[in-house]
Amino acid sequence: MSEMKTINFMGLRKFSTIFSALLILLSIGSFVVNGMHFGLDFTGGTQIQVSYSETPDLEEIRSIISDAGYTNFEVVNFRTDQDLQIRIQETGVSEGDQEAGPGDASLVADEVVALLQSNTNADVERLGSGFIGSQVGEELREQGGLGMLVALIMIMIYIALRFQFKFSVGAVAALAHDVTITLGFFSLMQIDFDLTVLAALLAVIGYSLNDTIVVSDRIRENFRILRKSDPVELINISITQTFSRTIITSLTTLFVLLALFIFGGEMIKGFAIALIVGVLIGTYSSIYVAANVLLYMHISKEDLMQPIKEGEELDSLP
Repeated sequence: MSEMKTINFMGLRKFSTIFSALLILLSIGSFVVNGMHFGLDFTGGTQIQVSYSETPDLEEIRSIISDAGYTNFEVVNFRTDQDLQIRIQETGVSEGDQEAGPGDASLVADEVVALLQSNTNADVERLGSGFIGSQVGEELREQGGLGMLVALIMIMIYIALRFQFKFSVGAVAALAHDVTITLGFFSLMQIDFDLTVLAALLAVIGYSLNDTIVVSDRIRENFRILRKSDPVELINISITQTFSRTIITSLTTLFVLLALFIFGGEMIKGFAIALIVGVLIGTYSSIYVAANVLLYMHISKEDLMQPIKEGEELDSLP
């Protein structure tokens, strides 16, 4: 049986470092210039639920609402094809510099339902409406950001205990890289960032971490087995050995996510986009970012040698 040909992944490590740095700078630049386009979950606004006596055309309804002067809104089905959920973001503050409240949301709901009824022959029934204040949105932003930070810290501690400190730095660097670039993509494209996207980001962290741990585990084992190989050659061997598994896992995941993006509807589209970008970037980072950090930190076989307990060598003598 012929040996597997080793792919020189680390031959591109300098190029990959520059590429990652450019993506991160582009993401940060987009944050500064464009900011994030937060959805209703974070900005506050009005949520309206209506029911049509006949199945409505969503694109036509979006056009009607847009022509009426509303800019930041979302129209999706819920429960059945005849039931709609309309979410309209808060556009500012009411008179007297007071924050918009439930009364304003009720007025907006009345206007939207009347607008829809005047543009259709079907009966439009208002099922309910609600208001989400911007203070709730700010709390969700803070709690979501804190949750991601705690997750990264716990991951770093786990990998430091499970492998070695240099591996934990590489893994957290890869995760921070993936999250920053995924957020940067949403900022650059001005795609709504809501709670489903936040959930997708946490899923990206889990996916990327799993891939990084598989590669790290093989690197650790090969450091203990292939003692004559230098670190660059050893990492190339390890990534080559896990590469087919990485590609198969990524492709099968992407097929599912593409199906969600195409057929899942508006409510899940942001979730699918975040995961598609995250899986692509996560696959790249598990090969180049995590392994690159190990080389920059001068990983060696001495870092992974099993500690010899005092008196163990004497006990092994005949």
